[in-house]
Amino acid sequence: MPRNMPLWPMLMCAIGVLAIVGPMPANGAVANSHKHEKHLSKERVKDGVYIPRDAHHHGELGEHNVEFDHEAIIGNTKEAQEFDTLTPEESKRRLAILIKMMDLNSDEFIDRHELKAWILRSFKKLSEEEAADRFEEIDQDLDDRITWTEYLQDTYAMDDENFKKDVIDFDTYEDEQKMIKQDKEMFHAADTDKDDMLSLEEYVYFQNPEEHPQMLPVLLEHTMQDKDLNHDGKIDFQEFVGAAAAHHDKEWLITEKERFDKDYDANGDGVLSGNEVLSWIVPSNSVIADDEVDHLFVSTDEDHDDRLSYLEILNNYDTFVGSEATDYGDHLQNIHRLSDEL
Repeated sequence: MPRNMPLWPMLMCAIGVLAIVGPMPANGAVANSHKHEKHLSKERVKDGVYIPRDAHHHGELGEHNVEFDHEAIIGNTKEAQEFDTLTPEESKRRLAILIKMMDLNSDEFIDRHELKAWILRSFKKLSEEEAADRFEEIDQDLDDRITWTEYLQDTYAMDDENFKKDVIDFDTYEDEQKMIKQDKEMFHAADTDKDDMLSLEEYVYFQNPEEHPQMLPVLLEHTMQDKDLNHDGKIDFQEFVGAAAAHHDKEWLITEKERFDKDYDANGDGVLSGNEVLSWIVPSNSVIADDEVDHLFVSTDEDHDDRLSYLEILNNYDTFVGSEATDYGDHLQNIHRLSDEL
């Protein structure tokens, strides 16, 4: 799975800044002026709003992506991929170990609260795994610390953020400078011990600010800088829909207005501010975990007693962790789908 740069640069300039990764001038003058585009391959925001963890749980045609379920239980992308190479027997053996860890009260059943707690733990571990991979890429001198210069070099191929304006066109330069400025502010916010470097723990805050309360004030400030176009300290509906409104019909606008009013405008004053803005741009892992618990219970609670026995989980091991057998089954399913389309 490709690794991405921290989320807020794309969040703050999602519409304008994406042009940065477009076609370069034919003379090649900017070939090395910035390289952060290599981290945009994993889409994390859309129109300025974080894409939730379960965005790819179901495809556009409604097909179910079992990889999300497996990662939600295993809490590690690499280990989830390893499960796909195991025999069903070995998958069940390893799953039995995880089940005992989930069972907080040792009653040999997994209730909804225990499963949700485990899934939230997995989300945290997945974020840490992703951050650790990026940390290793950025830490050029291998001292287990990331300096601002190392980050600039890796993400923008720059030693100094104040590069010459004649290197790229003015609009791109302005967007780039805005991203760098906000990156630097987030870097300093994540630097909790104020030593001008990020440890791995601090880099987790930097990489995933939306998951750490201490980072939300900076995230909110950056959002207002980019979304509050009339600078009144609030987000009205026009600012909420942004430039996307020009590409959609009236029905889309009505749907978005309903979301604006019902989902985000908590006090009904017609604008978003403070926590209302955060509820809009930052998805709730707790809500996503609740949805995943519901999905797993519907799929595997065979006696409908609203709890999962060890046997029910093991009987449905392919839903929870997968194995070589289920991976083979997925390939067969894909082959059948392709043949039907042909």
